[in-house]
Amino acid sequence: MHNYIINASIQIVPIVQDKHPYEWVDKAIAIIQQSGIKHDVGAFATVLEGNYKEVMKVIDDVNEYLYSKGCAEWISNVQIQIRSKGDITGDEKTGKFK
Repeated sequence: MHNYIINASIQIVPIVQDKHPYEWVDKAIAIIQQSGIKHDVGAFATVLEGNYKEVMKVIDDVNEYLYSKGCAEWISNVQIQIRSKGDITGDEKTGKFK
């Protein structure tokens, strides 16, 4: 895959009864924050921005963390936007609304 900037969103939906689902979501967000990748936490999903390998690593890290810490079940809703011949940024899409 090329090295241009892509963006993606990830939404974690824990299907658990062991603790409040937000506790798992908060841990997932902490993994994203610790990654150093550009991100924007929203009410329903977190948007990531970086090159393909960086973004996919963070998505993988979140899922691996949930697995390793014993989250019984979850849904990872992921959307990825890739442009073949250049960067695609969140600001390009939403900057006019800020």
